[in-house]
Amino acid sequence: MMKNIALVLFTLVTFSMVNAQERKLNIIAIGAHPDDCDSKFGGTAALFAKMGHNVKFLALTSGDAGHQSEGGGALGNRRREEAKNAGEALGIAAYQTLDNHDGELLPSLAVRHQVIRAIREWDADIVLGLRPNDYHPDHRNAGKVVVDASYMVIVPNVCPDTPPLSKNPLFLYMQDRFEKPYPHQADVVVAIDETIELKIDGLHAHTSQMYEWLPWTNGGDASVAKIPTSPKERRAWLAERTKNRSGSISPEKLAALVKWYGKDAAKKVKYVESFEVAEYGMQPSDEELRAFFPMLKK
Repeated sequence: MMKNIALVLFTLVTFSMVNAQERKLNIIAIGAHPDDCDSKFGGTAALFAKMGHNVKFLALTSGDAGHQSEGGGALGNRRREEAKNAGEALGIAAYQTLDNHDGELLPSLAVRHQVIRAIREWDADIVLGLRPNDYHPDHRNAGKVVVDASYMVIVPNVCPDTPPLSKNPLFLYMQDRFEKPYPHQADVVVAIDETIELKIDGLHAHTSQMYEWLPWTNGGDASVAKIPTSPKERRAWLAERTKNRSGSISPEKLAALVKWYGKDAAKKVKYVESFEVAEYGMQPSDEELRAFFPMLKK
């Protein structure tokens, strides 16, 4: 009798896993600004999209403060257009920017409700967010508001105008470089060699950030003056920097690559993106993580 019950349970679990691997996944990545998700998840997002899954990027602010000489609505509109072009370059299904002001994002109830509704409307299987420790207060608060929303997405009486999810999604943290109070944990490391050029194309679309604002924050006008002016030379300049960052494979990431891809395949990987399973939401087994990341091959 017990053997029969065990066989039935095994069959149900196996069927569920196969079904999860075959169906289209809904993935939403949530950042504070247009370009946040692109830099941390762009290569993996492009892989998901190439496999037919539904990927959305959501920026919680318009990015209307991120420039040394532009600002306000004009900059917000420019960055919204850049985000649209970046999404098209990556091949993802949607790239939305909200109208909250850049530099003023707070983990308020109103913003939490925006996040809850967005996750529900996308019927998300996977939600990616920032860790709530970062140099930028918008990044910290964007991470916190996703954490605050993580349980509430299944609560019917919260945001009752938007139907709740029937199950809690898998919540993941995108990688950052900060060590305190604890460093990023490389639970899932995805090889993005196949899509590194698409990631660069997506970042290249964010002209106001890659070639103007971010260089200015690291040396002012003198740094901006060193940036190439032609689109081709600019992209080559950006490609070198992006590949250097994505090609930094620590011993921890290498161990994760071996786990998910096997030793021989791991040795050949040049570029990666890394993700940490959040302490909130679904707590997946390795088999379930493989179903959520069907590009992991071993």
